[in-house]
Parts: sequence; structure tokens; C-alpha cells
Amino acid sequence: MLKQLILENWKSFRYAELPLDPLTVLIGTNSSGKSNVVEALEFLQRIARGENIEAALAGDKTLPSIRGGLEWAALKPETNFTLKALVQGEDDKGDYLYVIQTQIVNEVKVIEEYIERQNLNKDHTINYVEKFTVKKIDLNTITGMKEPVTPFDFQDLVSSHTYLSIAEDGSIVFEKELQERYFSLKIQAINCVVSTLKEILILNPIPSKMREYSRLSDTLESDASNIAGVLAALSEEHKNEVESTLSSYIKDFPEGDIQKLWAEKVGRFGTDAMLYCQEEWKPGHITEIDSRTMSDGTLRFLAILTALLTRPQGSQLVIEEIDNGLHPSRAELLVRILRDIGSKRKIDILLTTHNPALLDALGPEIVPFVVVAHRDKETGESKLTLLEDIENLPLLLASGTLGKLATKGAIEKSLSDNK
Repeated sequence: MLKQLILENWKSFRYAELPLDPLTVLIGTNSSGKSNVVEALEFLQRIARGENIEAALAGDKTLPSIRGGLEWAALKPETNFTLKALVQGEDDKGDYLYVIQTQIVNEVKVIEEYIERQNLNKDHTINYVEKFTVKKIDLNTITGMKEPVTPFDFQDLVSSHTYLSIAEDGSIVFEKELQERYFSLKIQAINCVVSTLKEILILNPIPSKMREYSRLSDTLESDASNIAGVLAALSEEHKNEVESTLSSYIKDFPEGDIQKLWAEKVGRFGTDAMLYCQEEWKPGHITEIDSRTMSDGTLRFLAILTALLTRPQGSQLVIEEIDNGLHPSRAELLVRILRDIGSKRKIDILLTTHNPALLDALGPEIVPFVVVAHRDKETGESKLTLLEDIENLPLLLASGTLGKLATKGAIEKSLSDNK
């Protein structure tokens, strides 16, 4: 799981740290930098999935550009940026800090890329650090050598084009001399970081795309366009379980009563699917409809639920503007779902929101996990501040709920006044 994200010269940030907990809430006014944080995670996810740096930022024929592309990836007038992701290790004895520094001016290239294994004491303080460079392994060079290769020689045998996705499946077999502790730990570190970053899902449901027939799929797309295909492709037992859970929660969402929701394979070859539900708008009168007539809010709600129920355990789910299309009266229901399913399936959630009803529904216990994105009034740079680190927070909370404070802009004003 991800434990922390660090931004250096990334977009509007000079330097910022974002702690990541099982449920983290990122708030802030428009243009404060919230989307820039989300896009940093999206960039890391893309390179973990094997995209080269330029395509990960500027897009290609199949991949949309991250907002601003190459030109605006680094804080002006800097020519490079650095992203760091702290990943929880396989046990409680150590974590991994992945670092990538990228140049984007004149030539797009990786300046530095490495992983630090932070070996921890029992109290979770750092005992010592081991550093592993992340380079593409040239197996032909290694296997063609006449002399044995030592771990220290290995650094000179790597190609200059580096990606995070190297050795992600752990299938590389080294000669006996290379099967030493350094390399087993290095591959273990890379595998852990890659598997964690690959499983980040930036969820931005687009209802218009969710209304179409979709191909059977194993993984939910970022726009949730293949939601029917994901549900229909589940094993029968898993499908029944997921659809039952969807149906039980969705009953409380609309004004009318949705009795049942399911996906079904369609077409002669059964390779496509459609989403259906049964509605009871008046007693005893059941109507079956498909996703083409479902409301935008219902579809977005279903996309969030489906992501929570089908993503791999231990993965990171990022939902920007989670309240989009959500009626304020349903905020409490959504919060309950995020907490219940997220906790049960060990899905970590980062959400951004402007919705005061949602903030109030989260309750005072969310305060330690709220991060405020804001602009420095002197430099214009974005900053991230933990809500509980605001000096006069007790006074602020005494004057109103978190939702009311956000509505009045009191939190941002307090941060500006304390400069």
C-alpha cells in the first residue's frame, strides 16, 4: 500500500508531502493544486505499467495526455521534477521509497531512479537504509560475459533507458554469482513498488460511456465505461456476491426503489455485456431498465461501488470530485460505503471534494486524515497542509462544522493569515 507521496517541482508544487491513510480526504479551493496531486499518482501508475516517460506525460495514440503534458509537468522555470512514493513493505520490518527525477526540457529523460529500502525498528523508526538503482537489465550482456559478474560490476551493465517496470514479474534468472542478497532484495523491492503503483486506479466515471455495451473485462477502466463487462466476467459465485452487495446499497440511493441490479452477457458470442436493474416506483409495479436510461448520479455511484468491490485487496483508489452528481442527502450513505467496504477489503481511498455535506458526513474523526491544498500568497506555489496542523483549528471547529468552514473559505483564510 502507498503510505506517502512527495512532490518536488511538480506542476504548481515546489515541495509537498501527502500522507496516505486508509481514507484520506484532500480539500481546497479551485486551482489550489488538488488535481496536480492526483496527476502525480497517475504518472507513477503509467510508468509502473510500462509507459515511457514522454508517453506517460504527453500521451500517445491510445493514452490521453496528463493535463498540461510535458510543457507544464515541472514548476516553471525548472527543467525537471522529482516524485517520491513511500510503499509499505511485505512485512512490518521495512518500507520502500521509490524516487524518480525526470528532465523534460531539451531532452526527456530520467536523471535518477532508485529505491531505498527503509529497514524499521519495532517502533517504526528507520534503522538503516539500503539503496537499489532501477535500471533496465541487459541479459545478453550478462550471459555473454566470460568472467563472473559481481553485484558491484552489475551497475555498469545496464542500459541508459530506465523504466520502473523492469523485472516486475520477478522472472529474471541470474547466474549463481548474481544470486546474492543484494539482487534478491533489489528484485523484491522493485516487485513490491511496481505491483503497488500499478494497482492505483484514478476513477473518473463518465456516465455517457457507461451506458454503452462493453466487452468482458478483468479490470475496471478509469472512466468506468466497461462496468458491465467487469461484472459479467466475474465467476458466478463472485458475480452473485458483488451484485447482491450492489443491489443492497443502491436501494438507498434513488428516490425510487431499485430492487435488483445485475450485468448480463449479450450477443451471439457472449463477449459483450449490458447493465440492468429492476425499479419499483409504485407498489407492485416492477420495471426492468438498462444503463441507457439510468441517471448520471446512479451510474457514478455504481462505478464507485464496483471499484471498491472488484479492485485487488491492498490497492489504492483515487476518486477526484467524488461528490460530482451526488445529492447532498446521499453523502452519509456514500461515506458509510467507503468506510465499510474500504476497511473490509483493505482498499485505501484518496478522495477530493468540495461538498460540505460530504465533509460533515465524514464527522470529526476524519480531521487527522484531511489535507488542505492551498496557494502561497507570496510565491503562488501550491502547498499541502494537514488540517490538524493549523494552529487555530480548535477555534475554527468551535465556530462550525468542517463543511461550514469549507463553505465560508475559513480554512484557506486561516492558512493565509498565518503566513
